[in-house]
Amino acid sequence: MQTLIRKWAFIATCAFAASTSGTSLAQSGTGAWPVRPLRIIVPFAPGGPVDVVARLISQQMGDALGQPVVVDNRAGAGGNIGTVAVAKSPADGYTVLMTSSAFAVNANFADPGYSERDFAAVTVVAAQPNVIYVHPNVPAKSLAELIAYARTAKLAFSTPGSGTTPHLTGENLFNIAGKLGMPAVHFRGAGPAAAAVVAGEPSVGSAAMTAPLPFIKAGRVRALAVSSDKRISQLPDVPTLAELGYQGMADYTWVGVLLPAATAAPIVQRLYETVQRAAQNPDTAARLTALAFDPIAEPPARTTEYIRAEVAKWGKVVRETGARPD
Repeated sequence: MQTLIRKWAFIATCAFAASTSGTSLAQSGTGAWPVRPLRIIVPFAPGGPVDVVARLISQQMGDALGQPVVVDNRAGAGGNIGTVAVAKSPADGYTVLMTSSAFAVNANFADPGYSERDFAAVTVVAAQPNVIYVHPNVPAKSLAELIAYARTAKLAFSTPGSGTTPHLTGENLFNIAGKLGMPAVHFRGAGPAAAAVVAGEPSVGSAAMTAPLPFIKAGRVRALAVSSDKRISQLPDVPTLAELGYQGMADYTWVGVLLPAATAAPIVQRLYETVQRAAQNPDTAARLTALAFDPIAEPPARTTEYIRAEVAKWGKVVRETGARPD
C-alpha cells in the first residue's frame, strides 16, 4: 500500500504542476465556478469512514472555494441511493459524490442504477483496511478460535451494507475460505454496524477501521485481524489476514470523490486541487492517520484507472462469493 501511495503522490505532484499552466475556468466557458454552495452527498449513514472524511475536509474545501460545502447523508441500498442521485444531478460541479469502494463493488451487481461511465473521477482521498472484530461475549481471542467456535455456534456478522468491501471481506473469510455459512447482517452504514456489535447483536463484525476503532481501543470489542498488507500502527498487536494464512485478502476501503460524467474538465481539476490541499493539510493528514487512514489524493487520470481496476477486482470477488445486493 505504501508503494502505491508514493507512486500516486508523485503523479499528483506532476498533475498539479501541469494544471498551473492549463486552461482557466473562464477560458473553458464554465464561468467563475463556484458561485453558490456545494453539496457533498455521502451515500452512507453518519459515523462511517466516508462521512468522517467528508466532514474533516469540507470546511477547508469551503474556505478554499469561497462557498459553503454542505455534507448530505443519503444512506441506503449499500450506497446506491446517494450514488444514483449524483449520477442524475446536473453536471455543473455543485453536487459532489464522496463514496467508498462500495461504488466499485455495486457496479458489478445487476442493474445498480449507475455505471462507472456515469461519473468523472476526481480523486481517492484516503484508504484504510477492514477489521474483523467481536463482542467480548465471544469466547475467542484469535481468528482461529473464532472460526472454531463458529462451527458449533450460530453466529452472524455485521456489515456496513450489502456490497461494501467489509461485507465481501467477511464473505470471503467466513464463507469461502472458512466454509461456515455465516450470514451477514447489513446496516445502513459503518456507524450503526459497529454499534450493533458493541451491543452484541450480532457479536461479530467486519468493517472499515474508522467506526470500530474507538470501541476497540476502549475494550468494548476485540479486534482479531486486519485486511492490510502489513500491521497497522494503531493496532500493532493485531495480525493481518495474510499472517494468519489467508492470502489474497489485502482489502482496503477507500474514500473517493466523483462528479457527474459531463462535468467540465477545469471544474474537475479545480475540485481535485482543492481536495488534495485539504487532505494533505498537516493537521488533517494527522487526524486521518490517527483513524488508520493512509492519505492519498491522487489526480483524476490515475483515479479513473484505479477505479476501473477496483471494479474488475471486486467483480471477481462478487462472482466467487455469490454476494447479492439487498
